[in-house]
Amino acid sequence: MKALSNITVIDLTHMLSGPYAGMLLADLGADTIKVEPLRGEATRELLKNSPEYSREGMGAYFLTLNRNKKSVAIDLKSEQGREVFYKLVEQADVVLNNFGTGVPERLGIDYEQLAKHNPRIITCSITGFGETGPDPKRPAFDLVAQGMGGGMSITGEPGGEPLRAGIPIGDLGGGVFAVIGILSALQARQHTGRGQHVDISMMDCQLSLLNYMGTMQLMSGIDPGPMGNSHFVHVPYGTFRTKSRYLIIAVLSDKFWENLVELLDDDDLRNPEFATQPGRWAAQGFINARIQEHFDREPCEYWLQKLGEYRIPCAPVNKFSDAFNDPQAQARNMVVEVPLATGEKIRQPGNPVKFSDTNEESYSTPPTIGQNTNEILCQRLGLSVEQVEKLRGEGVIN
Repeated sequence: MKALSNITVIDLTHMLSGPYAGMLLADLGADTIKVEPLRGEATRELLKNSPEYSREGMGAYFLTLNRNKKSVAIDLKSEQGREVFYKLVEQADVVLNNFGTGVPERLGIDYEQLAKHNPRIITCSITGFGETGPDPKRPAFDLVAQGMGGGMSITGEPGGEPLRAGIPIGDLGGGVFAVIGILSALQARQHTGRGQHVDISMMDCQLSLLNYMGTMQLMSGIDPGPMGNSHFVHVPYGTFRTKSRYLIIAVLSDKFWENLVELLDDDDLRNPEFATQPGRWAAQGFINARIQEHFDREPCEYWLQKLGEYRIPCAPVNKFSDAFNDPQAQARNMVVEVPLATGEKIRQPGNPVKFSDTNEESYSTPPTIGQNTNEILCQRLGLSVEQVEKLRGEGVIN
């Protein structure tokens, strides 16, 4: 059993933020029906012809984001298609989309319309800027959200150009907050008996992720700038080169500093002024340079062992392959196998949410376009095979 096995989600999403939310819900056990256009949704085209990053005509984007989902292809622009969709909604708990603001209303699939067919339905829209405010219809993708949300202004080296985060945090953040909103609305429905609409703005999500740093700016009026891998409070804190690869240390307390000085056995670092954070902050440049001299003498693995013995927070700067092969990641099933129709299995990042009871982890093949249309329309909606074929012949479904 999975945690959300009693929940049915209709997933209307495309590209990344929405499909990621749908993937998270599906991984948690939600019966997730991907309703897509007759030609398939846009993510199917990404990398589909890449020799390295595709299998069976599906690229890594689609293969990852659409595991554990079923596919029904419906023309929602047609009246007949909408009628089929409304019947699906009558049996669903959640409808998720990341259309541009106003598109659900134009298609007649917004919350107000769907609630007429199912008062318990929960809808969720992920958009760049939400559905209110002065410019809600402004288009946005990951980089736009990162730029507008402030985080890019503190990413990079001092004096350098602003940099986006290496992972698409604008899109992925929207997906994670959408799941939080949906689960909250499901819990609220337990008390009210009613569904509701969840409005997720990717920009809002980025502002939320500023967290305490955002509070600092609002309190002081001071805009922070980029600091590379350093910290604005803790010293030493950051990335250091070794003879083999980079590592990080994070000295967040005076006790960690004492342990580091003992390990390095460096009289210049035993300066009493460095015993507390203000003194270390004032001498940040000297301390970092001195520590770098030590780390240059041995490989990363040597330092990780020594730092661990002295209980100093540290880690290697892993490549993807290092991270996936780490024994901790392996032990927690963070690399999983997803089967394909041919019998081949591809490895993907796993589900980070671990349960003590509803702890089943299983993964099904990403669907082809309309792979489950007949199954769902016949078995769930009660249409006959003849009715389904008539709709297909009329171009309503695929």
